[in-house]
Amino acid sequence: MWEIYEHRRMAKVLSKLPDVVLKRYEKWKDIVRISGPQGLRAIKGFHDEALRGEWKGHRSSRLGQQYRVIYEVAAEEVLVYVLDLTAHDYRRK
Repeated sequence: MWEIYEHRRMAKVLSKLPDVVLKRYEKWKDIVRISGPQGLRAIKGFHDEALRGEWKGHRSSRLGQQYRVIYEVAAEEVLVYVLDLTAHDYRRK
């Protein structure tokens, strides 16, 4: 069984999200609790992937066309730290 810890600002972020995205996030958390990040990779709809650059060492999963959850895995402790849930921006910076 995996434990999920959310960053303290997640409560504020979650209160502003559409209901569809909230339901998908709850399903994402259920999958992670039961089978960990490996379970996310088995479900192609989440498009779970490792991040590069500034976010190296973190992972991202899709919660819809626009929204992504960014998290970090501490495998030795069987923990998942959810850092952000954000609307994905495709523009280059």
